[in-house]
Amino acid sequence: MISMATTTASAQLAEAGPGPLAEDPARHRRYTNRYAGFAYLMLAPAVILLGIFVIWPAIYAVYLAFQDWSFYKAPTFVGLQNFTNVITDPLFINAIVRGLKFVLMTVPIMLVLAFLFSCLVVSVGKRFSTLLKISIYLPTIISTVITSIIFTIIYDYSGGLLNWAIGLFGLDSIPWLGDPKYALKAIAIPAIWLGMGLTSLIMVSAMIDIPEEFYEAASMEGANWWKKTLYITIPQMKNILLYLLVTDFVAALQQYELPLVMTNGGPLDSTMLPNLFIFSHFRGDPTAGYSIAAALLLFVVLGAISAGIFRVVNSEKSVD
Repeated sequence: MISMATTTASAQLAEAGPGPLAEDPARHRRYTNRYAGFAYLMLAPAVILLGIFVIWPAIYAVYLAFQDWSFYKAPTFVGLQNFTNVITDPLFINAIVRGLKFVLMTVPIMLVLAFLFSCLVVSVGKRFSTLLKISIYLPTIISTVITSIIFTIIYDYSGGLLNWAIGLFGLDSIPWLGDPKYALKAIAIPAIWLGMGLTSLIMVSAMIDIPEEFYEAASMEGANWWKKTLYITIPQMKNILLYLLVTDFVAALQQYELPLVMTNGGPLDSTMLPNLFIFSHFRGDPTAGYSIAAALLLFVVLGAISAGIFRVVNSEKSVD
């Protein structure tokens, strides 16, 4: 019955011929333009705000990077002098190198822990998995400043929880934030804690989308958890892992609030990451051209390394 009704309806449509819009191209064009104009009208506020607060400031920043300018005098064109000063400044180079070290301290550990946690979430019951997802996401909604204060208290030399814990084993207290040997590592821990939530939830979503038939077929062939992970889960999540690698890399290299609140870049500049270096220079130097040039060079570094990651880890559609 359904098949006959569908065939009859199709025949009637064929006999009716093309609609009025298809017969009249001018009318079709007016119809399309009317709705396109409505779409442009809806997009206009967002585009205007984007232009005022993003595009124009970016263009003006590029202009000021080539000027000797401060808030107290008119800009004077100096060419590439600001960029030359930044590139030849060992403090800026050290901040970039330190930022890359911070990336190596945080991103690999965060991705591995998030992956293992995601495997746990998808392997347990629905009710317990919901509880796990809420618990891992909670740090994400906590302000970075509040997290910095919490971990500063934990790391406190005389009354901190961490030194109290190691004191139970007869060990001496350690100045976690006062010793250049430990300070950057101490900041890496809350950075991992803050980034785990969103990274884990994205991985969980990717794992849920993997067809269950793949794992069933692998189980029938005697594959254990490690082989399933290596030959099914990771290949199917390749693009998601690439996305998380790039975004977590950018976020780690741009980390700013944690070193500002916890150490203010000390001790001995051991936690002076690139964004904090640029902010500190801007705050202490009335000449803004140097800071803007440093920010643009950091943007180039981020873009170049991100492009390199995409080049090395070639992103392709997963093959079933």
